[in-house]
Amino acid sequence: MKLKIDYRNEQRKVKLPADIYKTIIKAVGEVLKDEAFPYSAEVSVTFIDNKKIHKLNREHRDKDKPTDVLSFPMWEREELYDGSAYDGHAVTLGDIIISAEKAKAQAEEYGHSIERELAFLSVHSTLHLLGYDHEVSEEEEKYMNDKQEEVLTRIGLPRD
Repeated sequence: MKLKIDYRNEQRKVKLPADIYKTIIKAVGEVLKDEAFPYSAEVSVTFIDNKKIHKLNREHRDKDKPTDVLSFPMWEREELYDGSAYDGHAVTLGDIIISAEKAKAQAEEYGHSIERELAFLSVHSTLHLLGYDHEVSEEEEKYMNDKQEEVLTRIGLPRD
């Protein structure tokens, strides 16, 4: 399985770690491996500021506040695995939009590195792109929480 990340930093308020692109590739790749995703994949990851994510939240989720991350999946879970999403090329899973400002604040609040927080948000969002939703059931929430910690530990960013 090949993985392509379309990576963009559209904010200037937070200095991102130098190797964050490599960390995100590892994090997303581990999720796809764990979920036995059968095709090559493409994911767009964009870093923005609180003002922009606040606007996106109002437009797409009717939430009038900035959040840490938004996920925009291209497919339903069944379509990803039954072949509907596959056209002979890499499957575009969707977009991950991360507020670098919010990620930095959360890293400070939780007492860990911004690298870990950005990796966590990438893993969390990749699970959403694969059709998981922690707001649907306690089982999916538990699965997502467990998977996030497993992946972060494997890539060398465990919870302290």
